[in-house]
Amino acid sequence: MNGILAFRSIDNMTSRFRISAAAALTACVAFAASCGTATPESGPTAAAPTALGDVPAVRLNFRYEADVPAPPLNDPAPEELNAAVRDHFTNTRPDDILDRTLTSPNKSRIAVVYHRPGDLAAEFRLDIYSSDGKLLSKVTPDNLAVHFPDTIVWSPDSANLAFAAMIRGENGDGVPEPGASPSPSPTPEPVDGDATEPQATPEATPTPAGEPTPTPPTGVLAFRTEQIYLCDANGGLVRPLTQNEGLLYFYYAWAPDSSALVALAATIREWQYLESVANGKGEAFTPVGRPRMIEKNGRERRLDDGLTAVKPVWSPDASKIAAAFEHQVRIYDADGSPPTQASIPLRNSLLLSSQEFDRRQGGEAPEQNTNQPGPTTLPDPTKLVSFNPIVSLNWEA
Repeated sequence: MNGILAFRSIDNMTSRFRISAAAALTACVAFAASCGTATPESGPTAAAPTALGDVPAVRLNFRYEADVPAPPLNDPAPEELNAAVRDHFTNTRPDDILDRTLTSPNKSRIAVVYHRPGDLAAEFRLDIYSSDGKLLSKVTPDNLAVHFPDTIVWSPDSANLAFAAMIRGENGDGVPEPGASPSPSPTPEPVDGDATEPQATPEATPTPAGEPTPTPPTGVLAFRTEQIYLCDANGGLVRPLTQNEGLLYFYYAWAPDSSALVALAATIREWQYLESVANGKGEAFTPVGRPRMIEKNGRERRLDDGLTAVKPVWSPDASKIAAAFEHQVRIYDADGSPPTQASIPLRNSLLLSSQEFDRRQGGEAPEQNTNQPGPTTLPDPTKLVSFNPIVSLNWEA
């Protein structure tokens, strides 16, 4: 029933803690005051939980282990362009530029990301192909542009595709990009009134027989900031999963059971301000947002008011969500009546671990009797090279 939630704070040291249900008085642990205190059931007849989903987040226990081997990275290598799709673009779509292909988990469908020469740099289009390279449908309407193509993701059951999109040709303020002409229409040549010869009509590119070209959908609601959209495996039923004008959704991940997504979202003003600050300092802009859980029916729950750059993760059974804020990990129930949350402050543990790590790196002998009970003076974080905030989470079974 236990799960390991590993987090990385620096490049060469990983910490982890083991989450388990508090089923006895000796196993309970106090969380942050704002999240309550774990209070396990008492009495000889209290049944021990058998699954993580049976225990509210506020009743979880943990054990911290420092400087353990890093877990294997789950990030797959970028998928190579599908050969059949690439050939189809080369032979029949010379005006479209193929950017990325994403094969569904069941290998039956391929999401195809592409753009056209007149599109803005951050705008893309989306089609669905069969596994043999046949175009099945166009997903994005002409007025909708896909943003953040690296975040497009299939649901684990291959039934849905999630992507972020907004109105085509806008700069995020709800104002069209100056001089933008995403889909220019050809301008007819002026007719000379004295001309006696008939104007030549350009020949249309023939379409291979038996391959009717799908048309883009119409009537899809579009917004002036990036929202999360869903379509089915065939590219149909395109709809906005979120409808919060002014919020910008830039990261999202499916629950293991494909029932919901966890996302990070920020207001457009927050995004613009932090981006301008980073640009003023000559630094790379790292977006931050508030974690949200979004069900497939569109019901949305903001999990926390804090901003974080760390991508939230699901527990393997889809019953919990974890997010990190600086030196603290927070656990949220994905469901419950009502859902609970727990805060796990790790700053002191990370300070002591970093102090020990720096000593080993510097060749100093570790202090004796480090496990002796008694008050411990915390080291000065400004003097520790390896003390850093949490930068990634990974929840293992």
